[in-house]
Amino acid sequence: MSRTCELTGLKPMVGHKVSHSNIKTKRRFLPNLVTVTVHSDALGQSWSARISASALRTIDKRGGLDGFLAKARDEDLSPKMLKAKKEIAKKRAEAAA
Repeated sequence: MSRTCELTGLKPMVGHKVSHSNIKTKRRFLPNLVTVTVHSDALGQSWSARISASALRTIDKRGGLDGFLAKARDEDLSPKMLKAKKEIAKKRAEAAA
Protein backbone atom coordinates (compact mmCIF):
# COMPACT_ATOMS: atom_id res chain seq x y z
CA MET A 1 0.00 0.00 0.00
CA SER A 2 1.51 3.32 -1.06
CA ARG A 3 1.76 6.21 1.35
CA THR A 4 -0.28 8.59 -0.82
CA CYS A 5 -3.37 10.60 0.04
CA GLU A 6 -6.27 9.57 -2.21
CA LEU A 7 -7.72 13.09 -2.33
CA THR A 8 -4.77 15.49 -2.43
CA GLY A 9 -2.01 13.28 -3.88
CA LEU A 10 0.26 14.11 -0.94
CA LYS A 11 3.35 11.84 -0.95
CA PRO A 12 6.41 11.40 1.27
CA MET A 13 9.04 14.10 0.99
CA VAL A 14 12.81 13.69 1.31
CA GLY A 15 15.06 15.88 3.40
CA HIS A 16 17.95 15.88 5.83
CA LYS A 17 18.20 15.14 9.52
CA VAL A 18 20.76 17.65 10.79
CA SER A 19 22.74 16.79 13.91
CA HIS A 20 24.17 19.23 16.43
CA SER A 21 27.54 18.97 14.64
CA ASN A 22 25.77 19.81 11.34
CA ILE A 23 26.13 16.31 9.84
CA LYS A 24 23.33 15.71 7.36
CA THR A 25 21.76 12.30 6.85
CA LYS A 26 18.85 11.48 4.54
CA ARG A 27 15.39 11.01 6.01
CA ARG A 28 11.76 10.82 4.82
CA PHE A 29 8.90 13.04 5.90
CA LEU A 30 5.78 10.83 5.77
CA PRO A 31 2.27 12.30 5.40
CA ASN A 32 -0.17 11.90 8.27
CA LEU A 33 -2.53 9.38 6.63
CA VAL A 34 -5.77 8.20 8.23
CA THR A 35 -8.12 5.47 7.00
CA VAL A 36 -11.66 6.87 7.10
CA THR A 37 -15.05 6.30 5.51
CA VAL A 38 -16.14 9.32 3.47
CA HIS A 39 -19.80 9.81 2.55
CA SER A 40 -21.31 11.50 -0.49
CA ASP A 41 -24.62 13.26 0.17
CA ALA A 42 -25.51 13.48 -3.53
CA LEU A 43 -25.07 9.75 -4.18
CA GLY A 44 -25.93 8.44 -0.72
CA GLN A 45 -22.87 6.21 -0.91
CA SER A 46 -19.76 5.76 1.24
CA TRP A 47 -16.17 4.85 0.39
CA SER A 48 -13.25 3.80 2.53
CA ALA A 49 -10.28 6.03 1.77
CA ARG A 50 -6.77 6.63 3.06
CA ILE A 51 -6.47 10.40 3.26
CA SER A 52 -4.27 12.93 5.02
CA ALA A 53 -5.45 14.66 8.19
CA SER A 54 -5.25 18.03 6.42
CA ALA A 55 -7.54 16.75 3.64
CA LEU A 56 -10.00 15.57 6.30
CA ARG A 57 -10.12 19.09 7.77
CA THR A 58 -10.59 20.54 4.28
CA ILE A 59 -13.53 18.18 3.63
CA ASP A 60 -15.21 19.53 6.78
CA LYS A 61 -14.48 23.12 5.73
CA ARG A 62 -15.97 22.71 2.24
CA GLY A 63 -19.15 21.07 3.52
CA GLY A 64 -18.49 17.40 2.81
CA LEU A 65 -16.98 15.16 0.17
CA ASP A 66 -19.13 16.58 -2.63
CA GLY A 67 -17.85 20.12 -2.09
CA PHE A 68 -14.26 18.94 -1.82
CA LEU A 69 -14.36 16.89 -5.02
CA ALA A 70 -16.01 19.73 -6.94
CA LYS A 71 -12.88 21.87 -6.42
CA ALA A 72 -10.27 19.08 -6.53
CA ARG A 73 -7.93 18.70 -9.50
CA ASP A 74 -8.32 15.44 -11.44
CA GLU A 75 -4.58 14.65 -11.48
CA ASP A 76 -4.41 14.68 -7.66
CA LEU A 77 -7.25 12.19 -7.13
CA SER A 78 -6.93 8.40 -7.01
CA PRO A 79 -8.86 6.45 -9.67
CA LYS A 80 -11.53 5.51 -7.11
CA MET A 81 -12.09 9.13 -6.06
CA LEU A 82 -11.97 10.35 -9.67
CA LYS A 83 -14.80 7.96 -10.53
CA ALA A 84 -16.77 9.24 -7.52
CA LYS A 85 -16.20 12.85 -8.65
CA LYS A 86 -17.57 12.11 -12.12
CA GLU A 87 -20.62 10.31 -10.68
CA ILE A 88 -21.37 13.24 -8.36
CA ALA A 89 -21.01 15.75 -11.22
CA LYS A 90 -23.34 13.65 -13.37
CA LYS A 91 -25.92 13.44 -10.57
CA ARG A 92 -25.80 17.21 -9.99
CA ALA A 93 -26.20 17.88 -13.73
CA GLU A 94 -29.28 15.66 -13.80
CA ALA A 95 -30.74 17.45 -10.78
CA ALA A 96 -30.11 20.88 -12.31
CA ALA A 97 -31.76 19.96 -15.62
